[in-house]
Amino acid sequence: MALKLTTRNLDGVTVVEANGRIILGQETNDLRESLKGLLANGATKIVINLANVDFIDSSGLGALVGLYSTANSRGANIRLAAITKRFHELLMITKLLTVFDVYDDEAAAVASFR
Repeated sequence: MALKLTTRNLDGVTVVEANGRIILGQETNDLRESLKGLLANGATKIVINLANVDFIDSSGLGALVGLYSTANSRGANIRLAAITKRFHELLMITKLLTVFDVYDDEAAAVASFR
């Protein structure tokens, strides 16, 4: 399933809802370009809702790390919401759970910006 990204604004926070897989190829490119566009347009509070992402490979993880770094360098914050148990375990194994701000659901991630 190709990656579909939906962007909306909720209480001054840009929410990017991802549906599908984040894997090497067009999917990681789409994610990268979408978020870089948001950052270029001045978004500083971004939540990526991953509730409907069924698979993330190493390239997808690398894209998220790169976007996190890019956002920080521009004074923006990216938070992850509703990650799967498998992705949570991957973040723990790679020690990236200490890097990303991860929330159980989108509402909690949005509220964390207040």
